[in-house]
Amino acid sequence: MRHGVPYARISFFYASYFAAIGILAPYIGLYLRHRGFDALAIGQLLAILMAMRIMTPALWGWLADVSGRRMMLLRVAAITAPLCFVAVAISTEWSSLAFALAIFGAVWSGVLPSYEANTMNHLGDRPQTYGRLRMWGSAGFILAVICGGMLFDDERIFWFPAVTIGLLVLAAAGTALTPPASSQHHESDGSGLVAHLRKRKVAGLLLAAILLQASFGPYLAFFTIYLRDAGYSSLTAGFMWAWGTAAEIVVFAYTPRLLNRWTPHGLLTAALAVTSIRWVMTGLFPGSLTILLAAQTLHMASFGVFHAVAVVLIHRYFGGTLQTRGQALYSSLGFGVGGALGSLWAGYVWEFGEPVYAWMLAALVAVAAAIVAWASTPPPD
Repeated sequence: MRHGVPYARISFFYASYFAAIGILAPYIGLYLRHRGFDALAIGQLLAILMAMRIMTPALWGWLADVSGRRMMLLRVAAITAPLCFVAVAISTEWSSLAFALAIFGAVWSGVLPSYEANTMNHLGDRPQTYGRLRMWGSAGFILAVICGGMLFDDERIFWFPAVTIGLLVLAAAGTALTPPASSQHHESDGSGLVAHLRKRKVAGLLLAAILLQASFGPYLAFFTIYLRDAGYSSLTAGFMWAWGTAAEIVVFAYTPRLLNRWTPHGLLTAALAVTSIRWVMTGLFPGSLTILLAAQTLHMASFGVFHAVAVVLIHRYFGGTLQTRGQALYSSLGFGVGGALGSLWAGYVWEFGEPVYAWMLAALVAVAAAIVAWASTPPPD
């Protein structure tokens, strides 16, 4: 890793940021059901939260690149986020809760893309070492999700907002501690943003990211509920989330070796194909803890491989003054558009059909993503 990289401070941010995600992602659906909302309403609320990641990361990224005040803007967003989540905690009706989640999502979505761009600039000519920093985010996620499983059993889910706010405050502190890095302009080819998006390799990567996150709909919105309805405890559910994240840590640690041995788009295609198998296993065998654990192990491909490779490719494809906007586009299209569509369709299928239908549809969407990644492979240099 390049001399001068603030390793400890970047690692602290990733650990605290993804610890907050480790509480939000697995338990917000359970919290909303505790508040009396049905599957359709939960899917709609989570779709609203994720939809805010469609436009707002691009706006934050544009402001960061144009103003040159990337770190100041992301610190403002990070500090504002826990204040916005207080509104989520005190909202009582669907409409007020939807509005509060929208505001929180708009602010929170401005943090990670800008921070990722800053991290990649710190790494300089060794972007492949990103995974070794990002693995601390996975560690934070694991600790949070296991502690959440122990804390949020049955009626104690009412602690969910307070714990989330506390972790958001830690993430804000992480942004304050991290110094800005000098921008790296050497990779820019001088073309504009639209010209970049017209390239098959870029468009294919972003479309594959959308489809992948859309396939995550049943998982992100209902996996904890799915396990609870199958007879597992909240602690077991937390352990299942943690197991998947532990698997991705291995991938983050070995990302440089993977990229040295395999082509990036080959890795993306393989990861997406494995993801389809994961959803089939999850949907067909809810009563088998062994098979569910095996399916969760495949998270190393579904998220670990795909995300680690995608961040490196985005950094490669969007150089110079487009760096933050490139990361923001990846976030807004993948986690925003894909995540919102996934939560929305999963809510409808879950409410009006059988859970297994949602998992099988998720598998088909992952197959489509694999085809897109394969078809957009750039020719050899």
